[in-house]
Amino acid sequence: MEFIFTPEVIAFAGLIFGLRVLNYSISTMRLVFIGRGMRFWAAFIAFFEALIFAVVIARVVQDLGNFMSLLAYCLGASVGSYVGMWLETKFIVSYSTVTVITHHEGANIADALRSYNYGVTVTKGEGRDGQVDIIRSTTVNKDIALLVSIVQDINHNAFIDVEAVRTPYRGWIPGGPPRKR
Repeated sequence: MEFIFTPEVIAFAGLIFGLRVLNYSISTMRLVFIGRGMRFWAAFIAFFEALIFAVVIARVVQDLGNFMSLLAYCLGASVGSYVGMWLETKFIVSYSTVTVITHHEGANIADALRSYNYGVTVTKGEGRDGQVDIIRSTTVNKDIALLVSIVQDINHNAFIDVEAVRTPYRGWIPGGPPRKR
């Protein structure tokens, strides 16, 4: 099999790649909107996602022997997935709730988190080995690594669970929506 790399073939492959990146980026954002219950926006961008996909796949399927187009199609999907996730972190604020369960240093962990301006709720619980402190804090996803490192600096044996939050209402979330009264 012989590959011919003309400027037209390279330009066409570049177009396929660019459209596929756009397609996958839109797809990733649509999934974020679905996860947040934003039905209108998910449906709205699904139209463009489907349109781009139909145009691109029709062109690629016309000539499956065109290695450059096939490669551009696959690479575009890969890069588009990455770009979509990057766009989410830059333009869409996502939240998670971090739950810390510990036998020791619960009050110190809560105080440290509050000193970093995290909203914290502490409850007492009963674990297999006795009483535990259950510390919960909801924060923007970009701050999770800092929150976890604060906890681990105080008690590296604490159990830490991070859960995605669909839509937070009220309360105190640094970097999140304004506090409502």
